[in-house]
Amino acid sequence: MVKSTRLSIIGLLLGAGLILAACAAPAATPTPPPAATPTPPPAATPTPPPAATATPATTGPFKIGYSNGGGVGNGFREEQVCTFKAEVASLGPTKIDPNYTLIHRNTDASGQLSDLRDLIAANVDAIVFNPNGPDALNSALAEAHAADIVTVSVDAYVTDPNTWNLYNNQIKYAELGAKWLFDQLGGTGTVWYTRGLAGHPADSDRDIGFKNVLAQYPGITVVPDVNGVHTGWDPATATSLTNDFIASGQYDQINGIWASGMGTQIVDAIKAANKPFVPIADADIGGFVKQLLDPVGYPGLVGAAVTNTAAVGGAGVGMAYKLLTGQTVEQSAGAGRPNTVLLDPQLLDNTTDQGKTDLQAWISVPGMDPFWPLGLSIPGWTTYDPNQVPSTCSGA
Repeated sequence: MVKSTRLSIIGLLLGAGLILAACAAPAATPTPPPAATPTPPPAATPTPPPAATATPATTGPFKIGYSNGGGVGNGFREEQVCTFKAEVASLGPTKIDPNYTLIHRNTDASGQLSDLRDLIAANVDAIVFNPNGPDALNSALAEAHAADIVTVSVDAYVTDPNTWNLYNNQIKYAELGAKWLFDQLGGTGTVWYTRGLAGHPADSDRDIGFKNVLAQYPGITVVPDVNGVHTGWDPATATSLTNDFIASGQYDQINGIWASGMGTQIVDAIKAANKPFVPIADADIGGFVKQLLDPVGYPGLVGAAVTNTAAVGGAGVGMAYKLLTGQTVEQSAGAGRPNTVLLDPQLLDNTTDQGKTDLQAWISVPGMDPFWPLGLSIPGWTTYDPNQVPSTCSGA
């Protein structure tokens, strides 16, 4: 285990005044559904960054701890854990100690605070974690910093000044899907607004993005209300909520659905109830994309998928290794907070032949769990072969 220069590393980074310039995501002009052919699978691309400061190098192997405080059984979280394992293996035992410490459980912010402190006590060199809140973990993160431990938050941000953040641009994710959906409805109609895990920074950012676009469409009404309904990113909960929504008669009154990763379950519940489909925007979950491409099994289904790669688990290891070894780490312009790398989402739909072709190109890795997002790698941050991930890991 190596811990010689990381406090000075972070100090140099902060001293270099790496300040980002704008809000948490570019809310002004949501990208329209791309008509051009993307490179399969939809590899997430970090927003072009300004130059960053290089740091003194140290050598490995480094011991890594990983904390995921929720969503056990959720395809995104399980894939995230698998990509963490894949990147540890890919970097190899001379760089990363293969005896990592993984804490993967459903808990609240208080429980994750305890988990982070357990990782600190395990004398790890770096902690990669998916946070249960933007501020709630800061006391443990400060303790990690005092112990000369590098901390990397993935999938969402934290406000701790010494932690690096690497995550999908969730505000833009919501904006892309909402604009596509509202345009499908001609700017008028009722939308069922289904969300993720209450209090999670990604869910909060998506709510900002959804409402950014909603403000531009006065003819759109949202149910159950403007704050939506939380699925907890739990498949069983999403199915139950949809069944109840249909049984209450409310489904018959809506014109569209905005989803936050549970579209597969929502669509299957609608099909099971023999109800006609309404346009739906969701994430690039494998099962959902296959539904969009199956006109026989899901006749009349119109939808759009927005990329939300779970490879941030592996990318977090890659970032931690760069920080530990003094490699240059570059921030994203426009992230609105320091020490942040944003991944730029894309949207595709099944309303055109080209869109269907592009969606099919996203399904490029064999053997993937249908509940996993399709993007399995992040250029510049992951080094493993994405084709090997499904065959070597099914989650924690």
